[in-house]
Formats: sequence, C-alpha cells, structure tokens
Amino acid sequence: MKEIVNKTQRPLRVPLPGGKFLVLGPAKSGQVSDQAVQAPSFKKLVEAGTIELIDGGNRSADGQQNPATPGTSTQGHKPPTVVMPKGNR
Repeated sequence: MKEIVNKTQRPLRVPLPGGKFLVLGPAKSGQVSDQAVQAPSFKKLVEAGTIELIDGGNRSADGQQNPATPGTSTQGHKPPTVVMPKGNR
C-alpha cells in the first residue's frame, strides 16, 4: 500500500483501477494499492504536483515514523476505567 497526499486547496478525485475513485479533501491523505500507482492517469497527477506519493504507511505530519497505534495516547494520564453511576463530577 502507498500513501498519497492531496497538495491542493480543493477536493480531488483520484482515479483508481476498475473505474473507481478516491476522493481526498484539501491537504488530506489516503492509501492506494501498488497497482493504482502504475496507472497513467495517476502518474499524471503525481507529475503535475497535484498529489504527493509517500512510500510507507504510518507517518506523522512531520514525515517521521509514528510508532503509536491509533487510539492510544503517548502522553498524559490513563483514562478512567470506572463508570460513575451519576456522571463524573
């Protein structure tokens, strides 16, 4: 799987094999298969600078690998596991 990033300030429809499309909002990212990267229409978007192709999966905003799994926090206190009967006051 390859990750792509929309470099424009407008929504973008990226053509995929099989007549499908990946819709990316401004500055959003998504994943595409290795087959999709080989398509001529996809290559045109990369050469024009409309989308950026990133080799790899889980990266943070500054481009470094992010070891944390989604949904976990790396800082702060652990969330409470006890359910209070009338809310957490």
